[in-house]
Amino acid sequence: MLAIETVELTKRYGSLTAVNKLNLKVEANTIHGFLGPNGAGKTTTIKILVGLLKADGGVAKVFGQEVNGDKPDVRLRMGYMPELPKFPKHLTGYELLDIYGKMYGMTKQERKEQIPRLLETVGLKNREKDHVGKYSKGMQQRLGIAQAILNSPELVIMDEPSLGLDPVGMVEVREILKEVAKEGMTVFISSHLLHEVQQICSHVTIINRGIALASDTLTNVSNQLSEAPALQVEVAQLTDKIITSLEKLPFVSSISKENNKMIIQVNTRDDVRLQVSQAITKSEGVIISMGVKEQSLEDVFMKLVTSQEEQKTSD
Repeated sequence: MLAIETVELTKRYGSLTAVNKLNLKVEANTIHGFLGPNGAGKTTTIKILVGLLKADGGVAKVFGQEVNGDKPDVRLRMGYMPELPKFPKHLTGYELLDIYGKMYGMTKQERKEQIPRLLETVGLKNREKDHVGKYSKGMQQRLGIAQAILNSPELVIMDEPSLGLDPVGMVEVREILKEVAKEGMTVFISSHLLHEVQQICSHVTIINRGIALASDTLTNVSNQLSEAPALQVEVAQLTDKIITSLEKLPFVSSISKENNKMIIQVNTRDDVRLQVSQAITKSEGVIISMGVKEQSLEDVFMKLVTSQEEQKTSD
């Protein structure tokens, strides 16, 4: 089942096409990363999905129901955390969530049971009586997550949930999102922080200039433009004899070296560490460490975006 589906989704602002015939599929019960540089069309797409903007063309669906403008029945199945949420400073954390609970149609008893549990989940258990104006940026982000999942929605959409946080805050938000997913909610995260997405997402879509450049499982997207992995090897003493021995191996395409370390690029996805180890040992080398250097999501992202920009320039 698809939690989100868009077909040829388009949104224009005058001469600017912010979302350009976007085709997107988000499977239910996944954590799906929506990646792209600033201005790629991520926030515009999200605002269409949650009913804050109307599309100029194409179709957007949430759990099979078409959305274009405010659809209360669809909205109740979603939780939404905007980029850098701003809450009234004079309210306490508990009061804020209580107001949101009323808007969601939750009963007094439901709010009484749910709010303390959520405050504990997001790490604000002992700060619920403090005014939001006294909350740090990280605390406000966590409060934003709490309001987004207050009515236990089927789908949670979050726009840059780690934006502006320090490394500790990023880790905290990451762990909270993992817990949210464990409760059976589909999580759709917009971000330009590739490392963060790689830590928690099972699926990703890469967007630039309003166009989806890749969309699949994290593994498949990472492998889409992937070269064969390289080996990182450190030896006690790097000699010409070792280099010559390695260059004779049929699967070695290049070797770069720095001091006693080598990056050996191979042209196969087979595990060739044994053959490399044997070649080094026969050359009287002593291996200190050996590891596989896989292509990161950031590498794939940069290749896709750069390729699109180069094509646009050539056109």
